[in-house]
Amino acid sequence: MSEARLPAAEAVEAHVRAFFDGHPLEVLHLDLGPGRREALPDLRVLAVGPGPRGDDWAYVTVGCCAAPGEGGPGLEFVMTAPTRDQRFVDLMAMVAYYHCSGHRLGLEHSMPIGEPWVPGSACDHLLVSLPHPYGPALERCPLPEGYARLLWTLPVTRAEIEYRREHGHEALERLFEQAPITPADPFRASVA
Repeated sequence: MSEARLPAAEAVEAHVRAFFDGHPLEVLHLDLGPGRREALPDLRVLAVGPGPRGDDWAYVTVGCCAAPGEGGPGLEFVMTAPTRDQRFVDLMAMVAYYHCSGHRLGLEHSMPIGEPWVPGSACDHLLVSLPHPYGPALERCPLPEGYARLLWTLPVTRAEIEYRREHGHEALERLFEQAPITPADPFRASVA
């Protein structure tokens, strides 16, 4: 890991470990391969198992917040999933690369996955939102210089993305609350 980015990555990992105290946590180092390695040379994903904060798995990126060209508070991303599966690690690597290769995801942004979240799921997009399952205590991560935000990547359907485009992000979030949805359920029904 490069000298300049080591303190930020260490701070993010320490923050996630403290937040998920009592949960099993695995650090997965990823190599995106030639041509992509430059965007995120130090990427890793933390796979957090079930524990006191919930029965689902959480996958958290480490390495985005100190990526070259990141201005303002850096971003990292978290996804809630039903199981420990390499598929979710790969999706988080995809999110990290998409963000750090010039697309700059942010709050209320979305991105297509290009296929179902898991086989048979209607969710084929990710919506970047506040980390509602975990609250603001996970969202704001102090760094040696400033802070990073951990934002939630919620798997959603194409219909939900279209609804958001027409009615706005807050309207879609209200539908999620009214339903209510189980975020880690890959087979949940679309709310739109």
